[in-house]
Amino acid sequence: MEPIEGKTYMEQSKRTRGMMREKHYWEEWTGRIFTSVCVVFLIAVIISIVYFVASKGVATFAFDGVSLREFFFGTKWSPDGQPASFGALPFITGSFAVTIMAALIASPLGLCAALFMTEIVPKFGKRILQPAIELLSGIPSVVYGFVGLTVLVPLLRNMFGGQGNGILAGCLVLSLMILPTITSIMADALAALPKGLRESSFALGATRWQTIARVIIPTTLPALMTGIILGMARAFGEALAVQMVIGNAPHIPHSLLESASTLTSVITLSMGNTAMGSLQNDALWSMALVLLLMTFVFVLLVRVLERRNRI
Repeated sequence: MEPIEGKTYMEQSKRTRGMMREKHYWEEWTGRIFTSVCVVFLIAVIISIVYFVASKGVATFAFDGVSLREFFFGTKWSPDGQPASFGALPFITGSFAVTIMAALIASPLGLCAALFMTEIVPKFGKRILQPAIELLSGIPSVVYGFVGLTVLVPLLRNMFGGQGNGILAGCLVLSLMILPTITSIMADALAALPKGLRESSFALGATRWQTIARVIIPTTLPALMTGIILGMARAFGEALAVQMVIGNAPHIPHSLLESASTLTSVITLSMGNTAMGSLQNDALWSMALVLLLMTFVFVLLVRVLERRNRI
């Protein structure tokens, strides 16, 4: 009876393995199909968004008769004028001005905070500072804008005079908003650096600050630049917070205290007051196309830096 029982056990074992193999086979195919459907859906959504924005934005130049030179280099925005003018240069200038200045303010602060969390007090940084920075990144933009409107704008008015609204208020609010993004990415890049590089520098007699300045920062520079570019991408597309403090004046500012406007602010303020298919509506979609193209530029720069960031 023992051989029969052994044979029965082997047959059952083979049958069980076959059933498990078949189950894993169907699970794998189900996962592949589900993943493929999700990827195709995301690609279709992205292509649809790009096509919709591009078709609306190009209509300004292809069908409405607005020249590229007037749109990108014109300084007068008067949709209701006779004749109408659609110069978007003041808004493009305002967007780049607040974005670049916010990055110049937030980048050194973010680098210092990241170095403090990873190189100076890593345990304290991971337990207290990193959660606090992540909490800052979760605050809605309207809260930043309201704080800037009620605290920062009156402060600038009392210090420098004028209305308080302007490029300076906008870049200060934006620098605070993008600081958590830059700090988090820089901290992750510094934490991912192999310990052998630090130990080798210390073994050669370098101090901690020499190691940070001559080894850690140059080695992780592409990853640090990635954090700055992602912060700039967020700042360039921010609308509500900037709209509340920048003043929304359609002209090129000549000082940091003058009111200005950005692409996002003029789109959010004017889009609801225009009819779909009108000349002004198409011009606003052209601004949205500029924002989309700038997003692609930021993504391309991040990809280039990621290729260089291979330690």
